[in-house]
Amino acid sequence: MFKLRRFLKDYKLQLTLGPLCKLIEAIFELFIPLITASIIDVGVKNKDTGYVWRMGGLMILLGALGLCFALVCQKSASIASQGFGTKVRNAMFKHINTLSHNELDKIGTPSLITRMTNDINQLQAAVAMLIRLVIRAPFLVIGAMIMAMTIDLKLSLIFFIASPIIAFVLYFIMHKSVPYFKKIQKKLDSVSLISRENLSGNRVIRAFGKQKSEEERFAQSNNDLTEVSVKVGRISALLNPLTYVIVQAAIIAIVWFGSVLVDNGELMSGQIIALVNYMTQILLAMIVVSNLVVIFTKASASAARVNEVFETQPSVVEKTKDDIAENKDAPIIEFRNVSFGYADNGYALKNISFSIERGQTVGIIGGTGSGKSTLVNLIPRFYDTSDGEVFVYGNNVKDYSFRQLRGNMGIVPQSATLFSGTINDNMKWGKKDATQEEIEKALKISQSYEFASKFPEKTDKLITAGGKNLSGGQRQRLTIARALVSQPEILILDDSASALDFATDAALRKSIAEDTENMTVIMVSQRVGTVRYADKILVLDNGELVGTGTHKELIKNCPVYREICLSQLKAEEVDE
Repeated sequence: MFKLRRFLKDYKLQLTLGPLCKLIEAIFELFIPLITASIIDVGVKNKDTGYVWRMGGLMILLGALGLCFALVCQKSASIASQGFGTKVRNAMFKHINTLSHNELDKIGTPSLITRMTNDINQLQAAVAMLIRLVIRAPFLVIGAMIMAMTIDLKLSLIFFIASPIIAFVLYFIMHKSVPYFKKIQKKLDSVSLISRENLSGNRVIRAFGKQKSEEERFAQSNNDLTEVSVKVGRISALLNPLTYVIVQAAIIAIVWFGSVLVDNGELMSGQIIALVNYMTQILLAMIVVSNLVVIFTKASASAARVNEVFETQPSVVEKTKDDIAENKDAPIIEFRNVSFGYADNGYALKNISFSIERGQTVGIIGGTGSGKSTLVNLIPRFYDTSDGEVFVYGNNVKDYSFRQLRGNMGIVPQSATLFSGTINDNMKWGKKDATQEEIEKALKISQSYEFASKFPEKTDKLITAGGKNLSGGQRQRLTIARALVSQPEILILDDSASALDFATDAALRKSIAEDTENMTVIMVSQRVGTVRYADKILVLDNGELVGTGTHKELIKNCPVYREICLSQLKAEEVDE
């Protein structure tokens, strides 16, 4: 947790004022048993009603003052803990956005969500307890023992015997339960993963009639979490009975030996009551300490998970923030001996070399898992190459700032992702100040205008999160329109027309070719019909570039391409 203390630097006042107020409240609390003793030994014994009222009034005053200081502490703790949580969440969200796809794939979305919610909540609770109780609880234990010594040194030995025994019980129980708290956080990740998969893939689950099996899968994960929680609960349940037994035994000893001292005239009955009260204060303080240990143990496990995210450095790093000159004579995109591999999965691309000229339409085709999406993800530098270099406008992509490199690109990923808001809101992602005319033009090119104009709200139609109130084809066309609004120089369509029928797909390709000036278009597809009329076709097979050329050239020279064509077209259509 110490690594996260930087997020508390703006709350130095609360971190100082809160514990100080709680310390003053604890001091007032330590005086209450002495006042009680004096009321019994002086007021009640001498039947001095005035004295009882005066001392009673003093107790009420100390209680009222203690309440005021406690409220100040509580407010300080709330401000600091909530502010701390907000700053950590903002910082984590910002840091996550700097990570490349590689790191996001490694940590996993469900785990990141759990860390940003549950783990940071645990840290917030720890900060609040740090301010409210970390100083108060130990001070009460030590203070009660000192106050007991001022009453009677012999009886105070009972405190010195009982306190270490209680502390040992606390240590034993915490030592047994701490490992389980770490397991609980991992089990929460599993529950979060299954929940997210079921919520996002609900339609698929229903389509396959897998509701029952998914319920069983969730129940199993939930039961695993319950099992661990029950185990730690059973261990923690021993805490109160054991500590109460020790404390009650200590109270019996105080009363037993104290009664002898009272009979001998060495102590007064009120002082015995005070000693019993101090023992009770020690018990309550020790229980608070045990709860603090639980809270800080959970927070420690959560802090490690949060720090893991902060310590994860992006493998794709901007090397410059300045715009660099573009070589207009160089190919717009060039791959030189590029190889790339995902962590622990071998090479997905092997020794790829090709170039794309300005204004060309390039098709990329290949079987499933051949590396098509991986290849186009290297152009905007979502991943960095393992070997070789990628050039855009004659410069290595690693020399560009992300803003300059991706600012000239329109990227439509495989997954058609729309965000909650209107169609207009989604269209303005690539260009904030896009006019209605520019939006409508992009909608027409992407073949979206036909259905968008039929909505009663037109382009003010509200889209739910993920575009769930639209069909798959409509979502794909709108994501293409979103990329076209900014009129990019490079348009990358990563199998983004897979949900379109052949007529709409053909109309889309024709519209892009006719209505976009000098735009370089890269189309990834498994359909021969989508790429066959491209200026250049790249054929990938098992991560290798096995063919480059036009449709006619590849039919003659590339067996892989010809095999793909024959699997989709009639023999006479292949040679057309």
